[in-house]
Amino acid sequence: MELAQVRLLVTDFAACYRFYAEVLGLKPQSGATEGPYEKFSPTIGSAGIALQDRAMMAGILGELGDEASGHRSLVVLRVDDLNAYCEQITSRGAELLHGPAPMTDRMRVAHLKDPEGNLVELQEWLLLRA
Repeated sequence: MELAQVRLLVTDFAACYRFYAEVLGLKPQSGATEGPYEKFSPTIGSAGIALQDRAMMAGILGELGDEASGHRSLVVLRVDDLNAYCEQITSRGAELLHGPAPMTDRMRVAHLKDPEGNLVELQEWLLLRA
């Protein structure tokens, strides 16, 4: 397993994009200034911080609202075989909220919560970026 990123769920995507790119000086991956998703990389290291539009995650899980009172972060872990890993963790007591299911043509995901209610996303990458 590999920590892929820490993702922040945001309501004002454009303002957050400007903050991470222009104020903090992190390098955006694609330049998607209006979202719904962007990953930022530091000058050193492989893991990064990502922003995701809160409404996009609301559509996936069917439980999060557009208001900032909802979830604010998402820990993302990459696994090689999502189905096998989900079987292992559910046998140990984990309860999946969503998935395994396709998120994009590049990945499949599953979502669960830790004991404090923090969201965790498990990713299986199907295609790597060129």
